[in-house]
Amino acid sequence: MTVDFRSLAPAELAPYIQHTKIGTGITRDEMTAHVQEAVQYGFNAAMVPGSWVKLTADILAGTGIEVASALDFPAVGCMTSAGKAAEAAELVRLGATQIDIGVQVGWLKSGDFDGFREDIAGVVRAAGVPIKVMLELPLLNDQEKETAVELAIEAGARYLKNASSGAVETASPASVRYLVERAPEGVLVKASGAITGYEQTISLLEAGAVCVGTSAGIQIMQNIDGAKSY
Repeated sequence: MTVDFRSLAPAELAPYIQHTKIGTGITRDEMTAHVQEAVQYGFNAAMVPGSWVKLTADILAGTGIEVASALDFPAVGCMTSAGKAAEAAELVRLGATQIDIGVQVGWLKSGDFDGFREDIAGVVRAAGVPIKVMLELPLLNDQEKETAVELAIEAGARYLKNASSGAVETASPASVRYLVERAPEGVLVKASGAITGYEQTISLLEAGAVCVGTSAGIQIMQNIDGAKSY
């Protein structure tokens, strides 16, 4: 069934947004407020650093809202594969229900395709929850993009992501469509990267993303009625 995203009220659009707060020096009070906002607005998930997963899981218990975290991020591709897998298992033990992971872009560009694939597969096996793979498409040439997508799917990725953050790419419908066109049944697409407005969010969902990750979720919610008036 096709969804008319532009007709959705704020409460109907919120479940497509993963409410994100990743950074240095976040206090307990700030993180608690962030997670409570996810409940208040009915967002799809609260995306938080690993150090705050347990707090987030405790607050979200029984709400149905996903507890999401990211690893090998923001310095993408710097962790060892064993360390990444171990951290994934620990995040799940603490309550994470989804994990976004960085990929080894340097290995891909060096032709170490087996290493690139196994780096992802090790996390998939260790976690046992949906893994979202941040492919960093703007850093890859055309052939590398195709290879990265194929290897991520072979490794068991549940979601493909265009990029890790706005530092790599401002999420675009073109990047989302690129992934949607290559994703087999059962593999979904998440959009990420400098998503700050209603129109941009709608365009990404219309392109085929099943969710968007953004730290501007509340701003988007509060501007829906104004955006629709134009």
